Amino acid sequence: MSELHYYQYLLIGLIFIWSGFVRSGLGFGGAVLSLPFLLLVHNQPLVFLPLISVQLLFFSSITLLLNNRKSTAAQRTHKSTVDWRYLRYMLAIMIVPKLLGVFGLITMPANILSIIIFVVVSVYAITYIANKPFKSNSKFIDALFLMAGGYISGTSLIGAPLIIAVAAQHVARERLRDTLFALWFILVSIKLAAFIYAGVSLQLIHHLWLLPCAAIGHFIGLRFHERMLKAETPMFFRVMGIALLLISALGLWNVLEG
Repeated sequence: MSELHYYQYLLIGLIFIWSGFVRSGLGFGGAVLSLPFLLLVHNQPLVFLPLISVQLLFFSSITLLLNNRKSTAAQRTHKSTVDWRYLRYMLAIMIVPKLLGVFGLITMPANILSIIIFVVVSVYAITYIANKPFKSNSKFIDALFLMAGGYISGTSLIGAPLIIAVAAQHVARERLRDTLFALWFILVSIKLAAFIYAGVSLQLIHHLWLLPCAAIGHFIGLRFHERMLKAETPMFFRVMGIALLLISALGLWNVLEG
């Protein structure tokens, strides 16, 4: 990233603030709602995926630790904010597709990976605009969504909408965000281990300024999380869907023209 212009660094910083806000406010979407914007600034997925991965690992662990401490202090009989039973079930289904996705990420050309990311995000965007999110109503569909989400998460960290379509049906709403954070922590740890093994740069020097950017968004998002739990947000997702669809279309055009 050393060859970027100052305005690109500014845009990247703002996008990471947005990423932190979405991640802590909703419990997901830090990658899917920011990666298309980042790729428009600098079309190199393997530059941004390690940055997003480390931040997700960092903030998910902090959030889980703080929330479980609060829960312990508030009641003598401690009930975890994470649904560990269902988390184990999801991991058992997702682990093999996840590993296959990570292998594909490391061996795939950057342009092909960018195209996959923009296409997948476009599909998500259409479901947001139509207010028709992915829904699962059977164990077979559950397994299908989890496997697809695991593979997409392995390649690009944007499998969350498919995974949430399953988790939201089986995990209590007040435990959903922390259960997802625990899942992201495990999945991202696998991805980071693969990056290190393959010699992919983790962009450690850039964490010195991007972690504070994400932290700003993260703590703002924490303040809005309770409101988001109580409110239905179809308009928010519809607006985001339109923006993501436009960004993805522009990104695809840039990649194909380049």
